[in-house]
Amino acid sequence: MQQPPRLTHDAALFLDFDGTLVDLAETPEAVHVPAALVPLLSDLAELLGGALAVVSGRQIDVIDRFLAPLRLPAAGEHGVQRRDAEGHMQEQRPPDLTLVLEAANELAGVHEGLLVERKHAAIALHYRLAPQLEAVCRDAMQRVIEGQPQLELMHGKFVFEVKPAGINKGIAIDAFMKEAPFAGRVPIFAGDDTTDENGFAIVQPRGGVGVKVGSGPSLALHRLDSPRAVFEWLVATRDLLAAPATTTPRRPV
Repeated sequence: MQQPPRLTHDAALFLDFDGTLVDLAETPEAVHVPAALVPLLSDLAELLGGALAVVSGRQIDVIDRFLAPLRLPAAGEHGVQRRDAEGHMQEQRPPDLTLVLEAANELAGVHEGLLVERKHAAIALHYRLAPQLEAVCRDAMQRVIEGQPQLELMHGKFVFEVKPAGINKGIAIDAFMKEAPFAGRVPIFAGDDTTDENGFAIVQPRGGVGVKVGSGPSLALHRLDSPRAVFEWLVATRDLLAAPATTTPRRPV
């Protein structure tokens, strides 16, 4: 893999949040948003004509809270929620997750270090503080959705999430690319997790750029080591896009 290129004005930029824009933390609420990140994203959105979206596993209102006062186009819960550039929100109707929530809470009550996160249309069981329980968490969540084809189990970094089947970040990016101001641009997507692979599979066949953040196998053809490296890449891109256009002096006739 190679370093990603600097963006040009015809890019459509899609960015994961956790592990890409901010470092991962022990719990979802413990992430730290660098003070310079919000103005940087604001600058980039303006320079790209609004063609910048956050594509995350978090709910959109949570993304907004961390990036306040900025309100970008966004896909939340891996595409269950989507807010377009005009601010219009689309949401999948949440499935009945009562049994899933009960199973996750029961497991967390027995094993220390597990955290249950209730989302709009998903239940996430985090085991970052108890990595030895990966198989226990997987098996419990898989059992509870057996015979429910409308639900699927997704595995991310130290988390198992039960969500509506057939929805992913790639589908969300594809929907953005059919709308202004993203349509007709070159799609760029940066993400760190296995849940971002669907996004890479969408942007690269369109002549776009997939950027894997961190280690591990990936479909992405480009890589950055960390959220800090992503920040530095975005700063360099912002500065390049903001630089006045240079013209070649005309040679005297």
